Amino acid sequence: MANKRQKTIITCAVTGAIHTPTMSDALPYTYDDIAQQAVEAAEAGASILHLHARNNETGAPSVDPDDFKPFLGRIKQATDAVVNISTGGSLTLSIQDRIRPAATFSAEMCSMNMGSMNFSFHPLAKRYDTWKFDWEKDYVANSDGNIFRNTFKDIEEAATTLAPHGIKFEHECYDVGHLYNLKFCMDIGLFKAPIFIQFVMGILGGIGADIDNLLFMKQTADKLFGDDYRWSILAAGAAQIPMATTASQIGGNVRVGLEDSLFISRGQLAESNAQQVTKIRRIVEDLGCEVATPDEAREILDLKGADRTAF
Repeated sequence: MANKRQKTIITCAVTGAIHTPTMSDALPYTYDDIAQQAVEAAEAGASILHLHARNNETGAPSVDPDDFKPFLGRIKQATDAVVNISTGGSLTLSIQDRIRPAATFSAEMCSMNMGSMNFSFHPLAKRYDTWKFDWEKDYVANSDGNIFRNTFKDIEEAATTLAPHGIKFEHECYDVGHLYNLKFCMDIGLFKAPIFIQFVMGILGGIGADIDNLLFMKQTADKLFGDDYRWSILAAGAAQIPMATTASQIGGNVRVGLEDSLFISRGQLAESNAQQVTKIRRIVEDLGCEVATPDEAREILDLKGADRTAF
């Protein structure tokens, strides 16, 4: 490890596919709102924008490239942030459907879940008596039947399809076994160092969001990947800021955003993605770390550059 402390990359996950419009008026789902909140998050200090799309009328999660196109160009025009397109935008669609947006727009980065798992948020359904859109209640309540499919075959298909695009993967690891899956995939040549791992903690179906688990995930990654990886943490709900703060102090990067938590503090809904970015940036800087610019993030993660995208 070099003596000079590496700068901290802030990722902002702007809308996701879990939360629904009823849950927060701040959750962006129209093309205009996604574009505006993404740009504001970048201005607040996020060097990577992790993006999902939604139906412009109903706010339902979408993996249709036509639902990405209206905001991608606007974001690129207004900011130099790295765009990271989700390949996990649906818990029910095939890997071919899920990777289509990343392939269509040849993004600098895309997410890649490193294992199949139960992935549920059904307890949220009990919190609301009325819903803004008729799709929301069943979507949330029935998530207890979801298996988020990411088989070795799926991962290989995504890796080989996207390889010609030079896309860097954000390897989302929801449990310790996912790190071993990633090591296997590297051993057979699917992914090249340096890799970028996102420890995902606090999702129902994955590892819990506590410091012991974070340290175990990091120790395991150190053992498997040595100096060939960079890492970040995404902690769901109330754990978002505390776990990000801890990670920033032990060499990690951080992810915030309304995809992962709708709150800015306990019981208080966030007003925007930028508000969460501003908060974690202030904490990280107050504790002595410097926040990476988009170009510094590109250098740290060995990205291809915004000039090689197709939007």
